[in-house]
Amino acid sequence: VQLQASGGGLVQAGGSLRLSCAASGRTLNTYVMGWFRQAPGKEREFVAASRRSGGMSYYADSVKGRFAISRDNAKNTVYLQMNSLKPDDTAVYYCAADSSIILTQLRTPRAYDYWGQGTQVTVSS
Repeated sequence: VQLQASGGGLVQAGGSLRLSCAASGRTLNTYVMGWFRQAPGKEREFVAASRRSGGMSYYADSVKGRFAISRDNAKNTVYLQMNSLKPDDTAVYYCAADSSIILTQLRTPRAYDYWGQGTQVTVSS
């Protein structure tokens, strides 16, 4: 699976962005999809995950109620809608995929086999 993340940019606090993660090589509807982020000097951290198409979604407490993960199976693309952005959301955002991850591993970066290249999100105060 090849993943291509896009949609990052510079936005003011309180604004919104939608990140996209387009896949090629395999259809995503059987994969668990995750979004992670990494700020300078910090470890990569979990943001959101979606179990196989039609399954549940999971969020980090820091983004719950502001971010939403969704899938478009026809486009083989996963999205991360980010609303009410804060300066603390500034990071490089990565999408990830895995076909065999279990529930307890959803928030663990090393559990995912496939990664996109990252897209920068900068939120100004």
